[in-house]
Amino acid sequence: MKNILKIAAVGLLGFFMQSCNNGDSNDKRSRGAMASNVAERVYVAPGDHDEFYGFFSGGFSGQMSVYGLPSGRLLKVIPVFSQDAEKGYGYNEGTIPMLNTSYGFVPWGDLHHVDISQTNGELDGRWVFTHENNTPRVARIDLNTFETGEILEIPNSAGNHSFAITENTEYLIAGTRFAIPSPQRDMSIDEMKGNFKGPLTFVKVDQETGGMEIDFQVIMPGFNFDLAHPGRGKSHGWMFATTYNSEEASTLLEVNASQNDKDFIVALNWQKIAEYVANGGGTKMDAEYAHNKFDHETHTATTEMKKGIMTVDPKDVPGAVFFMPIPKSPHGCDVDPTGEYIVGSGKLAAELTVFSFDKITQAIENEDYDGDAYNIPILNYDNILAGIVREPGLGPLHTEFDGKGNAYTTFFISSEVVKWSLSDFQVIDRKPTYYSVGHLMIPGGNSQKPFGKYLVAMNKITKDRYLPTGPEMNHSAQLYDISGDKMELLLDFPTIGEPHYAAGIPADLVKQNSKKIYRLDENKHKYKVTNESETRVERNGNEVHVYMTMVRSHFAPDNIEGIKVGDKVFFHVTNLEQDFDVPHGFAMIGANTAELLVMPGATKTMVWEPKKVGVWPLYCTDFCSALHQEMQGYVRVSPANSNVELSWSLDGE
Repeated sequence: MKNILKIAAVGLLGFFMQSCNNGDSNDKRSRGAMASNVAERVYVAPGDHDEFYGFFSGGFSGQMSVYGLPSGRLLKVIPVFSQDAEKGYGYNEGTIPMLNTSYGFVPWGDLHHVDISQTNGELDGRWVFTHENNTPRVARIDLNTFETGEILEIPNSAGNHSFAITENTEYLIAGTRFAIPSPQRDMSIDEMKGNFKGPLTFVKVDQETGGMEIDFQVIMPGFNFDLAHPGRGKSHGWMFATTYNSEEASTLLEVNASQNDKDFIVALNWQKIAEYVANGGGTKMDAEYAHNKFDHETHTATTEMKKGIMTVDPKDVPGAVFFMPIPKSPHGCDVDPTGEYIVGSGKLAAELTVFSFDKITQAIENEDYDGDAYNIPILNYDNILAGIVREPGLGPLHTEFDGKGNAYTTFFISSEVVKWSLSDFQVIDRKPTYYSVGHLMIPGGNSQKPFGKYLVAMNKITKDRYLPTGPEMNHSAQLYDISGDKMELLLDFPTIGEPHYAAGIPADLVKQNSKKIYRLDENKHKYKVTNESETRVERNGNEVHVYMTMVRSHFAPDNIEGIKVGDKVFFHVTNLEQDFDVPHGFAMIGANTAELLVMPGATKTMVWEPKKVGVWPLYCTDFCSALHQEMQGYVRVSPANSNVELSWSLDGE
């Protein structure tokens, strides 16, 4: 009898446990995308790595940020167009030249679009390129060091917003957002129409080093250029860029630049124009611009001021430049992985326009034109259409592709991402964003080989997504799973500045080339010292040079006397460490710069001009060991007329 009761009790317990488990499972299923499995899909366990790197434009911060995906973890902020006190970028002597321009030292930038270098239309993980919307500049970030390696000013331009990389990284294309006099001159703004121009600049990229040089500039009519993408596959050799303000209005553009039913996408055969220039075509125009390069062996940047650029008038190269009508005030201009479809997003249009490259080439061959604009043929709109996406949403902006025949477009006004088919241009799915989405990114989505697993929406308005932080809140990015038929929202994460675009790549394509340290025996810095026996202090008039080393956990020398008020002291600091992830910092009280953050094996220089008599401490800013707090020293500063001899020491030696 007792056994029967035991069996009954165990059975009853099992029933309740089963009931509870069923209830839990049902509850999870009922919560759909909010079920715990959603968290598991973005969870990266301690010690594990993210599958993708995402490189995000920092907008008005002037920097680029690196996020791991799918976790949304911030991995690094790379200073590019703005000073960065954390890393001393733009403050120390080695990097100040990176921010030189023909306007002088410009410490701030507005970093917009980013893109990763490609080979044969696929991401190759060597470099990330970007551009600036204020002072026209383009930049190269080296992905072995995640540091800015080169910045090139674009002359005869104003605020680059149109930016693209060709599919073998032959060229960067930078188009001016603002029509300007070309060349610049003093003239009435009322005379803009017909007299301002819209230069498109083609920057040639060295295939081995990533080095950039301006090859030529196409002087287009004075429209505003917005976004650009290169042809790929069958359309390789062409580039496409949206224009707005074809009305050429100079005031109250929100009204006056929206009068025409259609603006234009420019279709430009850059291979044809490059050949024309290589054969001696073009006209030299006066220009002045800065070319800044950072040498990873000398750990020092240099600036070269250059003169003159080659310009090309489109009418001098027949068959190279055409206009494609597009409704209305277009923004995005995106090319699918095959190169056949060019998607135009008219911000004020109620539909998406998809052009066919085959039909474009046929129309050019048949001279199927609908007039011209400033002698540039306008292709017949109806005859180059591939299709229309009907009632997709309100305010289309950007489109990316998953490599499976699907396109994804953001809609700013209706705050959503819409998935549609490239085969029949029908809407398949739509998901809300929070809120007012601008750009979107699929890793590899701007190449022949997208990795169609995740999509990131970059939203302009955050409102209730995070706890309030005053009137200002970080922008919100949202991660969607697009591996299935339906999109699923997985994650929110905050971003830096205002991301205008991002580019993603599998981590495996980058981390295998990552540099861990700078080798001391390869350090070619002019003021390096590679061991403590070489450290010293030298005076030349009121200029003092301190040759210093840093290693866990002391500076050599750590005490210096004989410095005077009015001196200009150069600290040349070499990090002797040869272990990965052991940087040291250096800070000096009263320095009007920022700290030095010195990587293992590198040398950096900081200037200090002492203004007060006293004994002033120096210290390491980066917690480097258990005895980090002891990593410090002193500098004695005497009056300007003092006779205190220059001396230095470590441990009294």
